[in-house]
Amino acid sequence: MSEDPRSFAIRAHGDQRYGDQPYVVHLDSVVTILAEFGHSDATAAGYLHDVIEDTAVDREQIASVFGDDVAAAVAFCSDEPGPTRKDRKRATYARMAADVRTHSPWIAMAVRAKVADRLANVRSSSADNPRLLATYKAEMQTFREALYMPGVCDSMWSALADLLAE
Repeated sequence: MSEDPRSFAIRAHGDQRYGDQPYVVHLDSVVTILAEFGHSDATAAGYLHDVIEDTAVDREQIASVFGDDVAAAVAFCSDEPGPTRKDRKRATYARMAADVRTHSPWIAMAVRAKVADRLANVRSSSADNPRLLATYKAEMQTFREALYMPGVCDSMWSALADLLAE
């Protein structure tokens, strides 16, 4: 890796915010969760998971700096376009489910990054956004059906389920 993924992501996200905080707070949270659950192998994907979806950076740029596997994982984490959240998530989860079935070499890293992202979002929502937390609760079954791979980040899935059951 020729560049630090955290620095790359901070530069790409620019002045974007995560609630009332700089976007890097969310990115650091995702990577902290990956480390907490022993998945530091997904650190680059964790920092970069929103870059394609939320910035002008494309998959090819990520591949040129971080390699094809990281670029594929970041693309996996990115939502499909659509007019509403429901439309975007329906299309995204369908694509993710198809990708998971491929058992590509990068897929476990991608799933870990996406589940860590959702866990970070749920933790944040639990503290200050009950409406978004309710959305995550409503999406949990479909989210899990699309992404679950036995033996891949089971402890993160358990932590997510526990938070959403509260």
